[in-house]
Amino acid sequence: MNDNTIMQKAADNIRILAVSMVEKAKSGHPGGAMGGADFINVLFSEYLVYDPDQPTWAGRDRFFLDPGHMSPMLYSTLCLSGKFTLDEIQQFRQWGSPTPGHPELNVERGIENSSGPLGQGHAIAAGAAVAEKFLEARLGKTVMQHKIYAYISDGGIEEEISQGVGRIAGNLGLDNLIMFYDANDIQLSTECGVVMSEDTAAKYKAWGWNVIKINGNDVDEIRKALDAAQKPNGHPTIIIGHTMMGKGALKADGTSYEHNIKTHGAPLGDGAYINTVKNLGGNPDDPFVIFPEVKKLYADRQAELRKIVAERHAEEKKWAEENPEKAAEMKEWFSGKAPKVDWSKVEQKPGSATRNASSACLAELAKQVPNMICASADLSNSDKTDGFLKQTHSLMRDDFTGAFFQAGVSELTMADMCIGMMLHGGVIAAMGTFFVFSDYMKPAVRLAALMGTPVKFIWTHDAFRVGEDGPTHEPVEQEAQIRLLEKLQNHKGQDSVRVFRPADAQETTVCWEMAMENTETPTALIFSRQNIADLPAGNDYTLARKGAYVVAGSDDPFDVILLASGSEVSTLEAGKELLEKDGIRCRVVSAPSEGLFRRQPADYQESVLPTGSKIFGMTAGLPVTLEGLVGIGPNSRIFGMRSFGFSAPYKVLDEKLGFTADNVYKQVKDFLGK
Repeated sequence: MNDNTIMQKAADNIRILAVSMVEKAKSGHPGGAMGGADFINVLFSEYLVYDPDQPTWAGRDRFFLDPGHMSPMLYSTLCLSGKFTLDEIQQFRQWGSPTPGHPELNVERGIENSSGPLGQGHAIAAGAAVAEKFLEARLGKTVMQHKIYAYISDGGIEEEISQGVGRIAGNLGLDNLIMFYDANDIQLSTECGVVMSEDTAAKYKAWGWNVIKINGNDVDEIRKALDAAQKPNGHPTIIIGHTMMGKGALKADGTSYEHNIKTHGAPLGDGAYINTVKNLGGNPDDPFVIFPEVKKLYADRQAELRKIVAERHAEEKKWAEENPEKAAEMKEWFSGKAPKVDWSKVEQKPGSATRNASSACLAELAKQVPNMICASADLSNSDKTDGFLKQTHSLMRDDFTGAFFQAGVSELTMADMCIGMMLHGGVIAAMGTFFVFSDYMKPAVRLAALMGTPVKFIWTHDAFRVGEDGPTHEPVEQEAQIRLLEKLQNHKGQDSVRVFRPADAQETTVCWEMAMENTETPTALIFSRQNIADLPAGNDYTLARKGAYVVAGSDDPFDVILLASGSEVSTLEAGKELLEKDGIRCRVVSAPSEGLFRRQPADYQESVLPTGSKIFGMTAGLPVTLEGLVGIGPNSRIFGMRSFGFSAPYKVLDEKLGFTADNVYKQVKDFLGK
């Protein structure tokens, strides 16, 4: 049996396992997995460099799957590599199985990212490529010489995010990024020609990519393309592999089932399944088998990899001995631990906008956290991430010594790339834009929450007080949306996302401290555009760490609790002064993080919001934003937005919309029946 015959046998083995997983589960996507089997087999059996005994090795090549519905292809290949057992892949899509319908992050088992929503996986890969370049600029080539492989399908190419990735990767010259485009021209509902007629190769060439077209089912052409892509040339590479959807599939009558839309998203069915497995050299009665020659192929590759990585580890050991300080840094960066930051160096100006207070924190982080990257979607001078930028310079083609990522107007791409930076390891990533544009980022925020990736989302211009920009730029429902996610846990039992909306400049510093300490979940930091009066003198800001706390100066006993987050807290404090002149005793509560507060001991929650208390809440978002804290019923009232607002200076909007001390006085008096 010659070399290519064995490779064909291995690819067919992947096809048999993939189609059998789908058939047994009675759901899934067999066709794409069958078409992509040749490429992934060549990649994993000949090119991908990883340590079989140390899966988290920082120097490994990384493979990011974009079309998560092609999980049977990945699981089958990882089964040949010894990462999954045959029993485990037979539990495809079942409760508690390690082989769910779309792959979920599990580096120990060779899965570098959770994938599913098309387009995001290859954006994550591009972010990992940036991280590798960034770390190479600081640590050197010896420990950062790996490749980032991405696998994308027609659907991922169609998704709008592909434009952002194409532009950014080409502009930065990410020649460590190699992407295989499985161009089988079939998608779930139609052939691709019905929805696209563009010249994909020309598009990627225009973005500055190295473009290689091949027959994606031909082993020799795949090898030739991968060989060419290994050579650094200042350009990312896309290999456009024209593959056959459902390659090797036969219908129940024995005719070809290849290039058939019906193989995309459903099991083949009894007769077609049996004929297909037979056609591929398998036994339909016992399909979950690894052929002996395929077992040997992958065992030989494991032995070869052990020799390759032994040499790499020896090089890394010598490097560490010659560069002890860098080696210590690298160990710390890849540990995933929170960095040590001296927050006493942050100087906040009284009465600042919290976006400016965030800028002061970012300036210190740029100085003190050398493995941190901060990004902005063309708004650094408005979202005040330029506080970070002023202490460094932008990442650029051929110069990754900077630490600021200029993403351009591409919020979703930026978010996914920052996630990819952190999934790569060794990097802490933060990104900024206006809060209203978090709508563009929601799919990435959700994916970060599912994976427990501790990226930092910086969202400024947090309310209708963007003023003259008008309703299109006024975040009204956005806080309610992100707070809904705050109430969820991911399937690992972690908080989905930690959300902070600080009340003033000093509280902003505490929120940034907590964000940097949070190594398990993403953090959302929501900041004001306008200046905010400081909380009363003597306020114990350390209590913000509990998510909600009583602001200094509030009375106990009291008649009513006034509760808010962000800039509304100071409005309530001003309203309190008026109410107290009428003998109404008030407690003011700042609640930057409902999720964190609800995870405090019950006795602490009770001490802040005693059962039976009358609570008045104020929010520049939807009233539902505060319902989890204020409650619903006769003892509760929330004053919030009922419209998208209007275009006017923010002080006029405050007056017209009722976000004033006078209206707090009026609302609370009415609420209390006084």
